[in-house]
Amino acid sequence: MEFTAQQIADYIGGTVDGNAQAKVHTFSKIEEGVEGALTFFYDPKFEPYIYQTRASVVLVPSSFQPAQPVQPALVRVDDPRMAIGRLLALYESMKPKRTGIDPLAYVAPTAKLGKDVYLAPFAAVGDGAEIGDGTALHPHATVGANAKVGRDCILYANATVYHDCIVGDRCILHAGSVVGADGFGFAPTEEGYEKIPQIGIAVLEDDVELGANACVDRATMGATIIHKDVKIDNLVQIGHNVEVQSHTVLCAQVGIAGSSKIGEWCTFTGQVGVAGHITVADHTTLGAQSGLPGSVRKPGQTLLGTPPIDPKVFARSFAVYKTLPDMAIQLRQLQKELEALKLRVES
Repeated sequence: MEFTAQQIADYIGGTVDGNAQAKVHTFSKIEEGVEGALTFFYDPKFEPYIYQTRASVVLVPSSFQPAQPVQPALVRVDDPRMAIGRLLALYESMKPKRTGIDPLAYVAPTAKLGKDVYLAPFAAVGDGAEIGDGTALHPHATVGANAKVGRDCILYANATVYHDCIVGDRCILHAGSVVGADGFGFAPTEEGYEKIPQIGIAVLEDDVELGANACVDRATMGATIIHKDVKIDNLVQIGHNVEVQSHTVLCAQVGIAGSSKIGEWCTFTGQVGVAGHITVADHTTLGAQSGLPGSVRKPGQTLLGTPPIDPKVFARSFAVYKTLPDMAIQLRQLQKELEALKLRVES
């Protein structure tokens, strides 16, 4: 399917410089542009590529002024990244959706399937489970007994929704992700560890996405809740009874211990660790590998380190930290000189 530069501009609210009838049928990075491709640039460091690319149409910021002639048609928009995201979503939505139940899929007699559901070979839907209209289960995806999965969801290969858990509409569970495994609950005894039954559930609200091998544990009692539009990256661990408010982003290898409450519009970058039973205020950003042992009460902060502090303070502290070995040598030398001076004074 082809689109002209003018059609693209009309869809995303942009304006065209150059050939408004230039046609595109694919996407590319600007440095790898080919004829018939749509690409974009927003960072000035990529500007040199715009004079070299063979792409037919380029999305650029509205304020962009070329320093030399350009060959592709330019579509000017306020935010090229947001615009390319809308176009990619449109492109994805136009792909034909598979429907139907493969003979090798398993559907329990008491399960309920909506319209236009797709079940791939070896997908499984348990007793009393409900699958909403237009949802797709890829090979070995499993929805347990009495679980509910909403409309237009995608469960990729080996994604698992345990019994009784709830997944809202338009959710995406990537390969190997798990909703509702037991929370990590054990009571130490003289003989070892006694398992504490995890009788609660896990809930994903609408438009949540789980990356590959991400895990959201079921609650000990009650529910672990991931609110609407939360985006969770690969290899993230959410403990039992955690609650993550809407629009929060959790990047790769984040771990959140049980019963913590995370606010709205937070961003936890890679390998952030959060202790249990704490609260994090709205609009909190935690830098990579930060460790959070206690609550963050003030909203809107950006923090880094363990325990997290202001990034500028962290940078100054780390500059000192790097010099500690030399400072230790100097301190020992000063101590020796001070002792020698004391002996001289006393004598």
